[in-house]
Amino acid sequence: MKKVNMTIDGIQIYVPENYTILEAAKEVGINIPTLCFLKDVNEIGCCRMCIVEVAGAKALQAACVYPVSEGMEVFTHTPKVMEARKVNLELILSNHNARCQTCNRSMADCELQALANKLKVEDVRFEGENKKLPLDIGPSIVRDPNKCILCRRCVSACKNIQTVGVIDLVNRGFNTQVASPFGKPLSETPCVNCGQCINYCPVGALKEKSDVDKVWEAIYDPDKYVIAQTAPAVRVALGEDFDMPIGTPVTGKMVTALKMIGFDKVFDTDTAADLTIMEEGNELIDRIRGGGKLPLITSCSPGWIKFCEHNYPEFLDNLSSCKSPHQMFGAILKSYFAEKNGIDPSKIYVVSVMPCTAKKFEAARPEMSASGMADVDCVITTRELGEMIYDIGMDFPELGDSEFDNPFGEGTGAGHIFGATGGVMEAALRTVADILNGSSADNFTYEDVRGLEGIKVATVEIADLKLRAAVAHGLGNARKLMEMVKSGEEEFHFIEIMACPGGCVNGGGQPLQLSEVRSWIDVRAERANGLYKEDNKSFIRKSHNNPAIKKLYKEYLGMAGGSRSHQLLHTHYTPRKNYGK
Repeated sequence: MKKVNMTIDGIQIYVPENYTILEAAKEVGINIPTLCFLKDVNEIGCCRMCIVEVAGAKALQAACVYPVSEGMEVFTHTPKVMEARKVNLELILSNHNARCQTCNRSMADCELQALANKLKVEDVRFEGENKKLPLDIGPSIVRDPNKCILCRRCVSACKNIQTVGVIDLVNRGFNTQVASPFGKPLSETPCVNCGQCINYCPVGALKEKSDVDKVWEAIYDPDKYVIAQTAPAVRVALGEDFDMPIGTPVTGKMVTALKMIGFDKVFDTDTAADLTIMEEGNELIDRIRGGGKLPLITSCSPGWIKFCEHNYPEFLDNLSSCKSPHQMFGAILKSYFAEKNGIDPSKIYVVSVMPCTAKKFEAARPEMSASGMADVDCVITTRELGEMIYDIGMDFPELGDSEFDNPFGEGTGAGHIFGATGGVMEAALRTVADILNGSSADNFTYEDVRGLEGIKVATVEIADLKLRAAVAHGLGNARKLMEMVKSGEEEFHFIEIMACPGGCVNGGGQPLQLSEVRSWIDVRAERANGLYKEDNKSFIRKSHNNPAIKKLYKEYLGMAGGSRSHQLLHTHYTPRKNYGK
């Protein structure tokens, strides 16, 4: 890459010619303030907070989009620059619903508030019109247009990354707002509830629909037996809510916190991930051996499932009929666990702690009721759990470690990696390879399906079969992959798709990170590395070797793919209207 010489605030630097001024400044430790900017997501320079002076230019320039050039001189903090930034920020604040004391983003992760503090905005010289628009409250996501600052980050995430495109700018001038088509609520659009818009919003205009009060009500109800189950991706992200390094595994502390909150039992959804592999692996083998419909496509991601129902209904029969792990676990807890412990299943209240906002929608689907009642009663996100821990005054980093409760105990290493893109595929291959080969393979890591490339393709030799596998994460990549399959350009036996970029580690319910972190640190990779470390140190790393799963099949389910398994652990899907046709 060719490089250029330039000067920033009197410092001479030598940077690649494809850099922007913002990137060049970062190289020498100058952090130019931004608001609308989010690297690789939204780089449009609309908020004008990153403006700088460029020698020879007639006007101030947005550093996030202005390219560097040979001999360029840049000044980032002249009086003209500082005053212009302050005026721009005051104009944004003049029309903002600044009820900071009651905003979910007010404590540490509101980028607008942080910027106001940084620029020392003590008064707003302009009086805007604070409109009172109705909230859009859906099954998973709450949208508050009154707090929106029109940065467009959510629009870019929904339209460009996820290719769902259910929100965009409407109207013009002072009446501009972010809205869904025809002003409909998100629940009446093809929104898949993935929550990526929440991850990228710099203020409190988007958040998950909170179910914290429901959980507290259940815990304080003496007639309810309340069980928590936690997804693999939660353990490598929860610590971030308490200023611990990104990707730090906090499994033991998390279990301690849940027991202190008052749950009667705390189980590991990783165990249910192992159960999913037994069912899904068996389903793959049956389809390959029996000439069933291929490719088999994973069904663990409810955002992907709803996306498929809207956009690719012709592939619904290709989806694995397996419920997602936490839904399987809910069904088992209200059947096998209830029987074993003499508990009325109607009194069991299952709370899933998930990295995902779409799980809220999934739990409410009528198909998810194997025992005549909801498999899972309530879903809270990692953020909501963090809120509960904070609210009762725990010093989370100082908590000791506790173990998950029996009879299920912890999952295997294969269950841990479910939270990263490629993890479900790798976990399934570990089990399928052993079953088809009739022996236990010593080498069972599948590097080709790991990593953050948008679409990964691998050919795996198992017994006499060359199994073609593909992995996609983020719905934009899922769309590309499905179009390849639809056109006949590619053929596969097995496909894993996760709705969120990076997989569940980057789910819409994970702890929020400011753009100054997300733009320069790959949060997805850091959290995924934490899961792979947990896998590496696990004593058991294959789902079919989990003693709790073996016992479950022996005592209750019978065989993988059998009649009882199908009754409790499998489901069906519903074609939905595609508004784009």
